[in-house]
Amino acid sequence: QVQLVESGGGLVQAGGSLRLSCAASGRTFSYYAMGWFRQAPGKEREFVVAISWDSVTRSYGDFVQGRFAISRDNAKNTVYLQMNSLKPEDTAIYYCAAADTRTQRVRYTSYDYWGQGTQVTVSS
Repeated sequence: QVQLVESGGGLVQAGGSLRLSCAASGRTFSYYAMGWFRQAPGKEREFVVAISWDSVTRSYGDFVQGRFAISRDNAKNTVYLQMNSLKPEDTAIYYCAAADTRTQRVRYTSYDYWGQGTQVTVSS
């Protein structure tokens, strides 16, 4: 079992930046590939970015276009999402997720554990 807690969301103006954190507890963090997803009102959950257990490989959603970056610190049991050049369409609840596999996954059905989400609101 893994428990995930996101933090760092908030209100930011368009063009600004936010850094989300996801703290994990429970089973050894390094066993898991990690991902971030988001869900806007009335829309389906959308893949944002994922990272392998050893940080060697990453996958990004098409909309990211170099604006977001994922990283992890296995010693701190934490994964981060750095978001730059934010746009109003990035407004959503952002979820951290853990997949019981070493390589990153892009499908939300591949993930076994989820955090409660953190709200990100980008004003125009």
